[in-house]
Amino acid sequence: MSNSIIVCRCEEVTVENLEDAYHTGAITSRQIKMKTRATMGACQGRVCRNLVDLWMGNKNPLASKGVEQLSYRPPVRPITFGELAGEE
Repeated sequence: MSNSIIVCRCEEVTVENLEDAYHTGAITSRQIKMKTRATMGACQGRVCRNLVDLWMGNKNPLASKGVEQLSYRPPVRPITFGELAGEE
């Protein structure tokens, strides 16, 4: 796998960024997320969460045992009070 492959498009996180974070002590998906911002972009992990979890599982299979997996978050978009009230 090339190190320049983008894993998280929203935050432009590459495999190289994941590798760097792993070698500096991030040994779980959550720690990778905090160090690289992968899964924290506009899609909130809907696109890249599985990639990060799979990469972490391949890198360190024991790291995912008993550790909470990354969660999905709904995308945030602004809406008006009129939309909340049901007005067109």
